[in-house]
Amino acid sequence: MVTLNDYLLVSGLLFALGFAGVLLRRNLLIIFMSLEMMLNAANLALVAFARFNGTEGLPNYNGQMLVFFIITVAAAEVAVGLAIIVALYRARQTVHVEDINTLKF
Repeated sequence: MVTLNDYLLVSGLLFALGFAGVLLRRNLLIIFMSLEMMLNAANLALVAFARFNGTEGLPNYNGQMLVFFIITVAAAEVAVGLAIIVALYRARQTVHVEDINTLKF
C-alpha cells in the first residue's frame, strides 16, 4: 500500500533535484527544465494531499483543480521562456548564464 509519506518523499526528491539543477547548472535550457521539474514536484504533492484528504468517503478534487491551473500557467511559461531563450541565443550565440551579463541589446 502506497502512503502519503511515499508520495511526499518522491515529491521532495524531485523538488531537490530541480533546485540543485537551478543552482548548479549554467545552461539556460537546463535551468528552465529544472524549474519545470520543481513545478511538477509541487503538483505531485498537491495531488497526493487531495487524494488522501477525503471526507466521509468522498474524494476531494480541490488539489486536482489547482494542479490543472498550475499546468496551464506552466504551459504559458514554457512558451514565453523558450521565446526569450531563442531571442537570447540569436543575439548572443550562447545559452550559458555566465556569458550573458546584461539584458541590453
